Amino acid sequence: MQDIFNIQTESDFQQSCLETFRYQYENVEVYRKFVAYLNINPAEINAVEKIPFLPIEMFKNHTVLDQNSTADRYFQSSGTTQMTRSRHFIADFGLYEQSIYKSFAQFIGKPEDYIFLGLLPNYSENPHSSLIYMVNFLMKQSAKPENGYFLYNHRELFSLLQTLRDKKVLLFGVSFALLDFLDYLNENQLQLNSSSNLTVIETGGMKGRKEEMTKDQLLKTVQQGFGTEQIYSEYSMTELLSQAYSLGQNIYECPPWMRVLIRNTEDPFSYIEAGRTGAVNIIDLANRHSCSFIATQDLGKTLNDVEIASCAPVLRRDKFQILGRIDHSDIRGCSLLVS
Repeated sequence: MQDIFNIQTESDFQQSCLETFRYQYENVEVYRKFVAYLNINPAEINAVEKIPFLPIEMFKNHTVLDQNSTADRYFQSSGTTQMTRSRHFIADFGLYEQSIYKSFAQFIGKPEDYIFLGLLPNYSENPHSSLIYMVNFLMKQSAKPENGYFLYNHRELFSLLQTLRDKKVLLFGVSFALLDFLDYLNENQLQLNSSSNLTVIETGGMKGRKEEMTKDQLLKTVQQGFGTEQIYSEYSMTELLSQAYSLGQNIYECPPWMRVLIRNTEDPFSYIEAGRTGAVNIIDLANRHSCSFIATQDLGKTLNDVEIASCAPVLRRDKFQILGRIDHSDIRGCSLLVS
């Protein structure tokens, strides 16, 4: 097995994907049965574009786990009690933590340099949330005494932010909670002092909570309300162990061991060119012990129209946008985190 965190070239990535496919075909029963159902000969899979992607819905009713691993702990997707929720069993939390740390360091900076605040439930309230685990892990790396969760305590968060203007602060928040906090400020005629040291990372989550707005509208509202240019976004989900980040304009980038492909909504085994909207397939090589090839229910598009040969020295680094959900797919995610 190649060290996925040392992928440097397109050839490295392609080889790691093919090795991971072969391993998971042999060792993840659900995935092996899915490939067999498609009547695909695994020996003929010689390119990333030929790898079958497991529908994300399989995590709702099946245990997607490497037969060589055991896992007592799992992440569970947010949702109501009436919904069947996905469970992602985690065999190696160390691998997840490496993915968190290295991706954050690549796009944002060293966690040790930041104070972490959360407009989120705390870890004890949501031990099965991958998002909360991630933020809690970053807080541990930071080890700053000011770290904390403020979902239900807007007054305390406002007061704390006013005292931290000279320190590097990162505020994670689900979208509706960020807007709730800004509503609190408006209702109480309070205004945050502008600070170039404050970074806000919104993690999605509006469905059923607030009047719908576009991502661009959301980012502009949060930027004005918090008085900082640094309004970023994070994209991940229960079934993944890696995160993509947007540092502006709703344009995301993946770390080297993660990639987004856009499939044709009318032909799930074909891909469409950059700039066109389709359904999002995700490769996440950190999912070593479950499945690294996930067909999601999100709609999106890639922005780079580059074709790089598998032997090329340059690692392909597509940028992408998330544009919504496929019609009739479940409402899920951060908007239901505190249901």
